[in-house]
Amino acid sequence: MILVVGAFIFACIIIWWAWTETVHTIKTSIVLSGDVSDNKTELLAREKSALIKVKGLYLTAYSAGNPKKVDEIISLIDKTELNAVVIDIKDYSGKVLYDSRVKLVNDLKIDENRLGNVQNLIKKFHAKNIYVIARQTVFQDPILAEKKPEWAIKNKSGNLWRDHKGLAWVDPSKKEVWSYNVAIAKEAIGFGFDEINFDYVRFPSDGDMSQAVYAIGNEKKYEVMGKFYHFLNIKLEDQPAWISLDMFGLVMEKHGEDDMRIGQRLADAVGEVDYISPMMYPSHYPSGHLGLTNPADHPAAVFKHGMKLGTPKFVGKRAKVRPWIQAFNVGAIYDAGKMRAQIDEIEKYPENAGWLAWNAANRYTASGLNK
Repeated sequence: MILVVGAFIFACIIIWWAWTETVHTIKTSIVLSGDVSDNKTELLAREKSALIKVKGLYLTAYSAGNPKKVDEIISLIDKTELNAVVIDIKDYSGKVLYDSRVKLVNDLKIDENRLGNVQNLIKKFHAKNIYVIARQTVFQDPILAEKKPEWAIKNKSGNLWRDHKGLAWVDPSKKEVWSYNVAIAKEAIGFGFDEINFDYVRFPSDGDMSQAVYAIGNEKKYEVMGKFYHFLNIKLEDQPAWISLDMFGLVMEKHGEDDMRIGQRLADAVGEVDYISPMMYPSHYPSGHLGLTNPADHPAAVFKHGMKLGTPKFVGKRAKVRPWIQAFNVGAIYDAGKMRAQIDEIEKYPENAGWLAWNAANRYTASGLNK
């Protein structure tokens, strides 16, 4: 009888130990997974944020790390229909813009703490019910390309290929690059971001493309990108944050195998992520688009056409459409009327997931926004 009781007690201890280990794993996996080292922060398990129709503004890490600017943005959000911010955590330079614990980031010394205490920053926005998105560039990553040339796009001479700005890119087919970016995303999710927004999820579009050599064999560029989107899906599916992709605005109008020679097609992404944000800035469409000499002067026409052709591609799919809108003066002065024209065309489609406003200098006003 004593042996039976002893065995029962021992079994209970084992079950209790396994249960506490499971809970501990759930609580810390969002911090420790993805090659994150020496992170002492204990983060409680959390659920994904509630689904909302996002109406957001883009902020650089410099802006988000400036308390005065943050207060200014929060005040604007309080007075308008805005409810979200998009914050750089890894920008066009490839720098990681906070104090990272990802091993490779530390080994290569490529972080720069512009954001300060990221968790406190997110808490400040959350206290005002503001949805917080982390923006992370992926394949335009000149720092990583310089430090890990074996992962970079090469030219026909075997040296680093560079775009027209002189920036090197990493090869989108390199799974090491995929894993590196997932590690950063998981760390950001651990800080409390509601969503990770991946930008530059494509092959390069400018520079001497005839000299660019990719390690993709016989694969098509869109096939490579499709595999990358699926990788993000699988690796981040258990994380408490939503996943989104930025794409060229023209993806809304393309069909078939047309990937604009950069690997971007909606068809490859709509089943793998939660949101897709086509960058439908009217100033970025070529003269002659829709018969318009200057598309920037006609935001309603540009958005009407893109939304009409692109929105059906999301029907019955996981992803929802949430375009970027132009909030800067290129090609035309973007006054209240032009700002509102973009938003109104998006909101004609009840299935839209909102919109995001881009101004690289982060100069925003209430012009064109509802209260």
